[in-house]
Amino acid sequence: MSASYKTWGSEIDQAAHAQMHNACALPVTSYGALMPDAHVGYGLPIGGVIATENSVIPYAVGVDIACRVMLTVLDLPLSRFEREQHIFSAVLKTQTFFGIGSTRDQTLDHPVLDEDWNISPLVRSLKDKAWRQLGTSGSGNHFVEFGEFELLYDREELKAGKYLGLVSHSGSRGSGAAIASHYSKIAEKSHPELNQTLKQLAWLTIPGDGEEYFQAMQLMGRYASANHQIIHREILRALSAKSLFQVENHHNFAWREEVGGKNLFVHRKGATPAHQGVLGYIPGTMVDPGFLVEGRGEPSSINSCSHGAGRKMSRNKARENITRKALDLELQKKKVTLISAGLDEAPQAYKDINSVMREQEDLVNILGRFQPRLVKMAPAGEEPED
Repeated sequence: MSASYKTWGSEIDQAAHAQMHNACALPVTSYGALMPDAHVGYGLPIGGVIATENSVIPYAVGVDIACRVMLTVLDLPLSRFEREQHIFSAVLKTQTFFGIGSTRDQTLDHPVLDEDWNISPLVRSLKDKAWRQLGTSGSGNHFVEFGEFELLYDREELKAGKYLGLVSHSGSRGSGAAIASHYSKIAEKSHPELNQTLKQLAWLTIPGDGEEYFQAMQLMGRYASANHQIIHREILRALSAKSLFQVENHHNFAWREEVGGKNLFVHRKGATPAHQGVLGYIPGTMVDPGFLVEGRGEPSSINSCSHGAGRKMSRNKARENITRKALDLELQKKKVTLISAGLDEAPQAYKDINSVMREQEDLVNILGRFQPRLVKMAPAGEEPED
């Protein structure tokens, strides 16, 4: 029998539902959930969550393994940002690096490079690429942005109020993509019984051939975190600033968790962990707010929430229907300065983040709000990595 899944959100296309039905019909799937930012993806829809028994599904994790977001609250006053925005713009231009194959001007080190990369011949061969791309941001919906962060309630580490915030979104870069491609092909070959529609949901067993992929995925999680740590560290260093508060969380990952009294592998593809009391950050668009949230631990969502607003237009459709003039008008209306981005990332291509947040009030509590003011993404024409 197929596993059932509960849906949050009203603006979800039928193709995404079809993909969830397929994922829940797998013999290894025990539970499912679909988040309000959901839209069609490869294998599992973006915004899809499934819990599997003794198995991991590379395409249910995603191509950009461990893609994540990080929010840093800076000790610099908002007034300085408003007065000297050109300085912050210059720092984003010199300290962030976007695009497929992008590298920093100078390679940097991080303890993640001292970890064991001998998981497999493939992983070992990727270490040099990972080192060259350390601290970079990729393409697609990845970004680095400054803005106004408002904390709504006092916390032990930070008082309620308005601050200057820095947010980044990126993943495991070329190394993660290579690992996803390699193990997806192994999974497909392991399940010749799956038809063309289902082959992207092919699984690897644990214990068994899935152990190697799971270890590689874990390493990519630590590597993706290192990317963000370096991005934020170098930006703060360039501004002679310090961090007052920081939170990061990832999606496109599989976690070992207890669900329904069983130890399962929870795949969150474009979905954020939202266990009771766990902090997370949900971005909006280049002009719309993002939210600092605290999970409510809703069992029927498999302790998950959305990872963003979610697309309502494909990239091709966005390029065909959204003009640069329309984007510029939206940027002007919301008082946002855009350094670079393609039309496929225009806010008109996304769902309304405020509606998405209302549709998941039972999944998270909102603790803070971030309004983008200065945004950098990959330049137009870059192929997406997300």
